[in-house]
Amino acid sequence: MGTFKAFEEIEAWKKARELTRQIYDVSNLRPFSKDFGLRDQIRRAAVSIMSNIAEGFERGGTKEFSQFLSVAKGSCGEVRCQLYVARDQGYLQDEAFEHLFSLTTETSRMLAGLMNYLRKSKIKGTKYK
Repeated sequence: MGTFKAFEEIEAWKKARELTRQIYDVSNLRPFSKDFGLRDQIRRAAVSIMSNIAEGFERGGTKEFSQFLSVAKGSCGEVRCQLYVARDQGYLQDEAFEHLFSLTTETSRMLAGLMNYLRKSKIKGTKYK
């Protein structure tokens, strides 16, 4: 894994962006769109994933980046939990649930891999150069 010049190059961020887009798509459909609390919460959690990756990267330090990746990973868990609520309420059919659940799990695994890489690397970050 090389160094990134911009957060937009990070595969986990790209995956989180796709997840966010798809969460917005399904939560725009009725009856999901009318459950304002759940709709807004799952959207915020999905946006939090990609936002924390970006913010952590922009901090310029590996330790800070890892902390923000950890927060993003936590938001993946939040999205997965809310997907269960959406399915239980009949807002998502099994196929849509499984697809979004898989996308969220894949994003979480990518974040864990990046965190592990950063933990083992000797890279300290751009602010230490």
